[in-house]
Amino acid sequence: MTPEPATICLGCWQNLHLPIPLRGPLSTPFRLVGIKPSRMNPNTCTICEMAFSRVMKARAITIDATIMFADLRGYTVLTQSIDQPALTSLLDVFYDECATAIWRYDGLLNKTIGDAVFAIFNFPVKQADHPVQAVLAAREIQKRFSSRREELLHAIGLGDEDVEIGVGIGIDSGETNFGEFGQAHRDLTAVGTVVNRAARVQSAAQSGEIMVTATVRDRTGDMIVDGGSDHLLKGFRDPVTLFRA
Repeated sequence: MTPEPATICLGCWQNLHLPIPLRGPLSTPFRLVGIKPSRMNPNTCTICEMAFSRVMKARAITIDATIMFADLRGYTVLTQSIDQPALTSLLDVFYDECATAIWRYDGLLNKTIGDAVFAIFNFPVKQADHPVQAVLAAREIQKRFSSRREELLHAIGLGDEDVEIGVGIGIDSGETNFGEFGQAHRDLTAVGTVVNRAARVQSAAQSGEIMVTATVRDRTGDMIVDGGSDHLLKGFRDPVTLFRA
């Protein structure tokens, strides 16, 4: 966990042993040539984000990672009843709260996809306990968003009406491919079964819930005590046992 903004790029330091300044006077020459904090994680830099193939000497690598998807529940219904500025404000809060929690636990906020976010833990900032960090980040997202629910309802003009507004989160962990994919449009992201399963796990989570696979449960010690239940996930032939975290 990095509770304070890092002064050097954690990704470059871990992977290349290069102390690339992110903040302060020493960062000025680097800013002039376009090296600055990454939008995916401000404790890493644009070298990690934009020069992956050159740094890693490959377009894609296999990594052990934890994948998290978080979805804003109730958004589709709200698009039919509130105006665009209110929707924008709601998404802003959702993205900001997710980003704050993900970055605090050294995750990479890889994508925002409409009313969902996709995060990767264990690259470029490496963590021996990345499943633990992902669960902690998920719990913080739920805590932060829940504490602002009434404020958000009031801000979008719904007062105390019985409106579903919350976050559903799904997490899976294991080997996945990370790198630059595509030709005409290159995208730095993770792909594979773990990513697909995490997305489906998120779909199984109710508003306010964090659902994780058995792999995550087994890799997080005694953090998760739920007994688990089997779910049929779209695209997966056999039932998948999920646990509330």
